[in-house]
Amino acid sequence: MEKLRLGLIGCGGMMKNHARAVNSVDTVEIVAVCDIIRERAEEVATVLNAPFITTDFTEMTEYVDAVLVALPHDLHYECGMFFARHGKHVLMEKPLCNTEEECLSLIKTCEEMGVTLMCAYPVRFWPGIIKLKEMVDSGEYGRVIQMSVWTEQLTVIGDDDGRPRWGASARLGGGQFFSHGCHYVDLMLWFLGKPIKGIHFGTRVGTEWLLKEGTSAAIMYFENGAIGYHGATWGARGTRMGYDFQIQTEKGMLEYEHAAGEVRLYDQNTAHNPGDSENTAYKVIWSRGTDASKETQYEIAHFVSCVKTGETPLTNGYETLRGLRAIWRMYEAEKTGFVADLSDL
Repeated sequence: MEKLRLGLIGCGGMMKNHARAVNSVDTVEIVAVCDIIRERAEEVATVLNAPFITTDFTEMTEYVDAVLVALPHDLHYECGMFFARHGKHVLMEKPLCNTEEECLSLIKTCEEMGVTLMCAYPVRFWPGIIKLKEMVDSGEYGRVIQMSVWTEQLTVIGDDDGRPRWGASARLGGGQFFSHGCHYVDLMLWFLGKPIKGIHFGTRVGTEWLLKEGTSAAIMYFENGAIGYHGATWGARGTRMGYDFQIQTEKGMLEYEHAAGEVRLYDQNTAHNPGDSENTAYKVIWSRGTDASKETQYEIAHFVSCVKTGETPLTNGYETLRGLRAIWRMYEAEKTGFVADLSDL
């Protein structure tokens, strides 16, 4: 099968992870790389097979069938629209765009031009998360009571030449909840279905370099009675859980701990004392192995497959916008002290 010719736009740290992942997908070839700082593009290109290098993404169109965009959030719309209008497929890093109007415009343009638009939400495609979803959907463990997602990271200001990171500016389009929490709002909507209402609280304590919250907590109530919770910080000076996904059901708790690469089951037969710090009372249902990378190769393979077959990506424009609407509404409700209505996303 002919390989999809892919261009990479924005060669920061995130794109280095993507470049390594793409090399493991045999249906795609990176043929062009772009960054306004040419040295960054050249650094990414060193692990590739002599791609075209440029500092201007408008020079890439003749080389590529599709692009992977990892630019500051406020540039997503401009870049995505340019390539959509030139008939190129777009895999856009999260969040899709900074406003609902931009999202809708990009979605509709891609539809009109007949090109695939997908948001890069790799967590949806992690094999461990897929296994967790299969277990929930099987009904074997009863109804979901609560799904909790917790992430711990440390984000600091300044880069190698002393300039502030763009995340400390208005270019981010929001705080931690919008920029990173969008992964996990998307995940909870996928697992739990139709949300009814939600609340969010955020703080800049410990992350004063950000214009908006660096630590957030969000709760959503779903039509089926389940509760979704996402707690996260970019101010973690220490970490124990890293990225942890727990689902309480009527018959036990299901967990995916990303660092350990394990899907676990805690049930009545493995019940433990909550105070037992040496708890090993669980069954390992699935194990990934030692690779604790961001595992972006799975989303890239899904994107390529959708381009080749014409199928709609799981994280398509409308599905992505649904999660962003939930975040924007919870942000607005936080300002006024009200609970956000999420019933018509």
